Amino acid sequence: MKLNKLSVVFCVVVLLLGSGDISVLCEEEELIKMTTAKPLLGGVHDCRGSRNSVEIESLARFAVQEHNKHENTLLEFARVLKVKEQVVAGKLYHLTLEAIDAGKKKIYEAKVWVKPWMNFKELQEFKHAGDVPSFTSSDLGVKRDSHGLGWREVPTHDPTVQDAADHAVKTIQQRSNSLFPYELLDILKAKAEVIENFVKLDLLLKVKRGIKEEKFKVEVHRNIEGNYYLNQMEQDLT
Repeated sequence: MKLNKLSVVFCVVVLLLGSGDISVLCEEEELIKMTTAKPLLGGVHDCRGSRNSVEIESLARFAVQEHNKHENTLLEFARVLKVKEQVVAGKLYHLTLEAIDAGKKKIYEAKVWVKPWMNFKELQEFKHAGDVPSFTSSDLGVKRDSHGLGWREVPTHDPTVQDAADHAVKTIQQRSNSLFPYELLDILKAKAEVIENFVKLDLLLKVKRGIKEEKFKVEVHRNIEGNYYLNQMEQDLT
């Protein structure tokens, strides 16, 4: 009985004397847990940066390279179509990108986990989301008398829509006196209509200028040679 009491007292003394070391060990264990745990998912929201930024393109290229390495494939990165992000233990980027597989353009979705303070970057997911649905005059329903059926909804990630949006933002920048560059954040809506030998695209764009986000309604024309022209634009205040 006396031995048991002495043992308990000894243990208490050790604990008191070594309390500093124990707290250090606890802190180290917490750090290990933080650095090895999977990301805790938060809400997905639009990325603050532009999908055309060097940082986002670098992440997309990394995703393709990692997928090629692990799956022994030969995908060739083309461009970023859309990007969203989640605040986790770092950031989890949700990328929709276009890549070339055996000469054919396809759409992929990828998730890349990034912790900048640790120089950590990891591909969490990479999957095929479909082929690139480039629309044509016949897709838009052109009649024999060369008059279209009117405006039709088209995919916002269509390459023609993406190129038209990029052209519109560049033109808006050229016509603006702003010292801050316009960045395309997202294509919110897209409609198209074929008129004889050219296509009209009606787009609602979300752009960023400095720290301010704005929306623009634009109408872009694409002629038979593939050239784009911004026909109309107005700021959407809704």
